[in-house]
Amino acid sequence: MTKIPKTHPRYESLRVREMLVEGVESGITSKAGLIAHGRGEAFDYLIGEQTIGSARLAEKAALSVLFSAENPVISVNGNVVALVPEETVKLAERLDAKIEINLFHRTEERMHRISSRLEEYGGRNILGLKPDSEIPGLDHSRGLCSEEGIYSSDVVLVPLEDGDRAQALSKLGKTVVTVDLNPLSRTARTADITIVDNITRAFSNMLELEPLDDDFDNEKNLSEVLEYLAQRLTKS
Repeated sequence: MTKIPKTHPRYESLRVREMLVEGVESGITSKAGLIAHGRGEAFDYLIGEQTIGSARLAEKAALSVLFSAENPVISVNGNVVALVPEETVKLAERLDAKIEINLFHRTEERMHRISSRLEEYGGRNILGLKPDSEIPGLDHSRGLCSEEGIYSSDVVLVPLEDGDRAQALSKLGKTVVTVDLNPLSRTARTADITIVDNITRAFSNMLELEPLDDDFDNEKNLSEVLEYLAQRLTKS
């Protein structure tokens, strides 16, 4: 990984980029994942590269439904594991949740490399390597899942998600929680709780915050994000 001086004004952004590049080189992240990150990073610029109030509220609401779930599952892909492997394992421990790998660009080698990376940080019983069920309506590898995990889950955290799978999970009656920097994406609009925040901040926050049991209105929360963006752009 390229050494980046902490005095660099774009230190955190460049550090995250290097983590993803390392993820590609180590066989964890797909090349398409780099493009997806760049798209999200553009929205992160717009919100000021910070956790805004609506995001913190969504993070607390997410904790509430995940803590109360009977079978919570954290679904991970290559970008998630390249960026927040330790935080993912710690969050799963805090929530008593299962971790399941789910990939669009699926190969057995990538699956095992991702599982091994999670195990380096203490992850155990990682699901997804031997799928034994399918999500109806998905004619690609992201439809493959574990009966013990995603298929039987009642609440599933799907950060950095594809919109079609978020929609398919919602149709199965699951409570869908996502982390998505684009408040206009299909995933953001489909999920029950959308956290508009960088995953590197969101997962760290969810390890520290306490759950909020008040009613959460995802549509209202997303509208507040858009209002924040509009005000920020108007002032710039």
